[in-house]
Amino acid sequence: MTISSEMEHKTVCFTEYDTLKRVILCQPQYMTIRDVINETQKHFKNEGIHIERALEQHENFVQTLRSHGIEVILLPYHKKYPEQVFTRDIGFTLGETVFVADMASDVRQGEENVLRQWLEDEGFSYYNIIGDHIEGGDVIIDGKTIYVGLSNRTNQMAADHLQRLLSSFEVKAIPFKERYLHLDCVFNVVSPEVALIYPEALTEEDMKLFGSRYELIEVSKEEQFTLGTNVLSIGNKRVLSLPVNKEVNKQLRERGFEVIEVDITEIIKSGGSFRCCTLPILRTKEQ
Repeated sequence: MTISSEMEHKTVCFTEYDTLKRVILCQPQYMTIRDVINETQKHFKNEGIHIERALEQHENFVQTLRSHGIEVILLPYHKKYPEQVFTRDIGFTLGETVFVADMASDVRQGEENVLRQWLEDEGFSYYNIIGDHIEGGDVIIDGKTIYVGLSNRTNQMAADHLQRLLSSFEVKAIPFKERYLHLDCVFNVVSPEVALIYPEALTEEDMKLFGSRYELIEVSKEEQFTLGTNVLSIGNKRVLSLPVNKEVNKQLRERGFEVIEVDITEIIKSGGSFRCCTLPILRTKEQ
C-alpha cells in the first residue's frame, strides 16, 4: 500500500488500539536462544527454534497485516542480533514522537542502531533516550496516560525522563514481577474500555487502578505462558491473537472483538508474541 504524501513522514500513536497504518517488523532470520533471558526461553532452551518454521510464520503474520491495509516496514536483520524479531523493544511512539530505546540486555544492545539508521535514511525525526534503560515492551499508551513497567529492562529514571519530556501526559510507573520480562506480557489495553491482565504479576494497588479504568479480562497462568496478553490491536476492535489462547480469544469475541488468529508459536518460544514483534509508528483515529 502507499501512504499519502501528507502522512509520509508522520509519526502518531496515542493509543494501543487506534487504526494501525504503519508498523516496523524484522524477520527472525537469525533467531536463536543464545542467552536465556526469560522464563519462556528457559522452557524451550533445549528444544530450540526451528528457523524455517519461524520465518514461514512471520511471513504469514506480515501478509495478514498487509491484507488489512497496513504498511509493513522490514528492518534489515543481522546475525549478531538474535532477538531482532522483537522490534517493539527498540523504540516506541508516544504522541507524535518516536523514541529510540536504551537497551539494558547485552544480547540486545546495538539493535537500536538499526532502527536509528532507518529513521535517518527515511527522513523521520526521533528522540534518543540515552543513559536511562527503557524498552518498548514496558511502555503502553492510552490517551493522556502512559504506563511504564518497571522491570529488569526499564527503570524509574527512564519513567521520570519521559514525564519531563511529555508534560502533557501522565506517566504512571507500574512495578511488576520481573520474571515476566515486560509489562506487555502481563497487561495490555485493547480498547478504551477493555484490557487484558495477568493479576498474579501485579500489585494490588495497580489491580485496583486498572479495575477502575477498564473492564479486565483476566488471563490464566497457562495462557499467560503462551502470551495471551501480548495481542496486537489494529483498530476497529480487530485483534491479532494466537489460536492456542482459546479462552482469551473467546472472552474478546464475547465483548465484540474480531479476533484474527495467526500462528506464531515458533516465535513465542523466545518470549514474545504479536505486540513484541511490532513497532507501530502511525495509528489514526477510527472514523
